[in-house]
Amino acid sequence: MTRGVASIYRESGFEESVIAVILAAGRGTRMGALTATTPKPLLSVGGKPIIEHILRGLHAAGVRAAALITGYLAERLEASLGDGGRLGLELTYQRQLAPEGTARALLLARDAVGDAPFVLSWGDVVVEPGNYVALINDFQRVPCDALLMVNAMDDPWQGAAVYLDDTGRVVRLIEKPPRGTSQTAWNNAGIFVFTPLIFKYAANLAASTRGEYELPQAVHAMIADGRTVRALPVQGFWSDLGTPADLAAADRLLGAS
Repeated sequence: MTRGVASIYRESGFEESVIAVILAAGRGTRMGALTATTPKPLLSVGGKPIIEHILRGLHAAGVRAAALITGYLAERLEASLGDGGRLGLELTYQRQLAPEGTARALLLARDAVGDAPFVLSWGDVVVEPGNYVALINDFQRVPCDALLMVNAMDDPWQGAAVYLDDTGRVVRLIEKPPRGTSQTAWNNAGIFVFTPLIFKYAANLAASTRGEYELPQAVHAMIADGRTVRALPVQGFWSDLGTPADLAAADRLLGAS
């Protein structure tokens, strides 16, 4: 169901056509009954499904094609978005048949991405649309092996703690650190630019203690190998919409904007 992108990575940045990968396979268990019959990306926030906020923001930043990795209630999500024409995008899909983690999900998009750098987003992260433009522009300004967005939190124990040096380079990334142990306020915001090098690291991972293959593990391995991984702070609103309370708070804010 995927189609290769006819573009070659250049050291100076993206080709004219930017592709995105959206990881949207998860069950969304913390949403409880809200996701019993509805895939989490289709839950409404600010008058639109979560996934549409992401796709419209990416389109405004110049993305014209996106590969979605679906899983839980995949048929509903794919039927809702279709080929993406009404959003100005060309959408393709690959299904993650077993919940093996975000790194394994990303590997399903390898053929769609081809040899170009690409944007990646978790399928439940909503930010102000200008952040996508800022991310792509920053990568073009200073190309690197990976560029990840970070947001400040009191304690990033539920996500991934991101440690930076004075230049904004990522020197350490710890997935789900024990509560109260982080010496950084930066959290992995779940939006990235990667070069295709990430596929090598994703493919070579060992399973985590949870028995899954997690994308932050692959980023950590890149850092350990001395690859250039940089961070860019999110500006304005950010939410990973993990719980019904998160959804309600975002709905109030986005509905009023």
